[in-house]
Amino acid sequence: MTNPIRDNATALLQVQGLARRYRNDSGTETAVFEHVDCSVARGEFVAIVGDSGVGKSTLLNCLAGLDEWQQGRVLHEGLDLSALDETGRALWRRSHVGFVFQAFHVLHHLDVWHNVALPLMLLQRLDAQGRQRVEQLLQAVGLQGLGQRLPWQLSGGQLQRVAIARALVHSPALLLADEPTGNLDPGTAAQVMELLLHQTRAHQAALVLVTHSMEAARRADRVLRLTAQGMRPA
Repeated sequence: MTNPIRDNATALLQVQGLARRYRNDSGTETAVFEHVDCSVARGEFVAIVGDSGVGKSTLLNCLAGLDEWQQGRVLHEGLDLSALDETGRALWRRSHVGFVFQAFHVLHHLDVWHNVALPLMLLQRLDAQGRQRVEQLLQAVGLQGLGQRLPWQLSGGQLQRVAIARALVHSPALLLADEPTGNLDPGTAAQVMELLLHQTRAHQAALVLVTHSMEAARRADRVLRLTAQGMRPA
């Protein structure tokens, strides 16, 4: 199997021998995936594809330090996430990660504007420049004029765009996106992909995108296929 690791000297994110297992009722461990090795450089867009149920979303959660793993390492600029406790990982995510969840995970008691602004609020960066950034992203994802609406007043596609704007607002170094165009019409999906790519190139971020969309995967610098036995070029 060809190893999809690139030059680690330029890697923002490194995954080394990662394995995720679960224990069934009989006490037997079953691997979701194992032997996963890959790296992502600054300014690079990597798409991850694979069969349904192979653990693509679980892998993305591991890269964000949201899920635990049983073997291997995830490193961000040399920082081993397994060395951080839960609070340490949360603080790391706050500063360095933008995550587009497939299930949106918007806060239903906040309006659209404050959902998008939340990362800047947590980082104490919601100054005049930060407020302008929120407005720019609302316009970029086609939500201008909807800032005062609550999540229950939005469609699924609009909620997806809120999640994307929120992930981008603080210009994170690492962008993780789980099927970000799955709830969008083709025109809006293309617009969102352009926005994600612009963020990646302009800010030298690393973008890792899980997708079933061949159209989205074709835009990637590399496409990797996840299997239960590891990762390989698609």
